[in-house]
This record gives sequence, C-alpha cells and structure tokens, in this order.
Amino acid sequence: MRNIDETNRRILTILQRDATISLDALGDKVGLSRNACWRRIRTMDEAGLIRARVALLDPGKLGLGLTVFMQIKAERHDADWLEAFARATRAMPEIQSVYRMTGELDYLIRARVSDMGDYDRLYQRLISRVPMGDVSASFVMEEIKDTTELPL
Repeated sequence: MRNIDETNRRILTILQRDATISLDALGDKVGLSRNACWRRIRTMDEAGLIRARVALLDPGKLGLGLTVFMQIKAERHDADWLEAFARATRAMPEIQSVYRMTGELDYLIRARVSDMGDYDRLYQRLISRVPMGDVSASFVMEEIKDTTELPL
C-alpha cells in the first residue's frame, strides 16, 4: 500500500466504485491520457493489486434477502478436517465468505439465502459433508453498511 502513488490510488478508488468507467472518463478524472491509464491499470493487474472486476448484484431482488453468519466450532483440528471443511464450503454457492478465527469460535461463515427454510437446507448440507463440533447462527435484521470498497 505504501508503494502506490497518489494517481494509482485515485485510479483504484474510482475503479472500486465503477469498474465499467471508460478509459477516457477515468483519464479525465485523474488527469491522464487513456493510454497512460491503461498502462497503469495493466501494471496493477499484473502485480495482483486488482483481483477481479465484477458486477455487484442486488441480493433482495434475486430472492436472497436473508444474510446469515454461521459460527462454527470444529469437531477436530487436523489437516484432513480442514481440507474437508474448505472443500465443502467452497462448493456451496450460498456461502460467500469463510474466515478462520481467533477466540472461542473456529470459523465464521457469511451466507446469503432466501429464507429460514433455505438456511436450514444449507445447514443440513454442510453438516452432512463435514462433522461439526458446534454450529450457531445469527441472522441480519438490517444492513447498515455493506461494501467491497477498500479504504485507499
């Protein structure tokens, strides 16, 4: 982060908000030609600073209005269990994020489902694939802030 100059920082900030912006419009916003912008973006792509350019969808309009955070305690703490858990969670499209945690719980999962019945089906599939020590869930009542934008 410390090696990114101010122009690249401005380019990345704009791209995080709208990756569909034209090179001409981007150049106007940062004071560069379209070719200079393209070279900088390509360099940042090659360096791995830009992982992907995606479309962010409205989950509610797609029938996925319920966000659930699942708190997992592992049954075991060995490489085989972890591999089975990683494989299972990666294969479930409802699961958007999986984090290995410090503290009392081992893993935190963020998933999007349509309703409680859909969550129960996700839960049943997960526990049928990987033995769990304990699973608890919290459901989001209101999204106050949800962003993919990193602070640059």
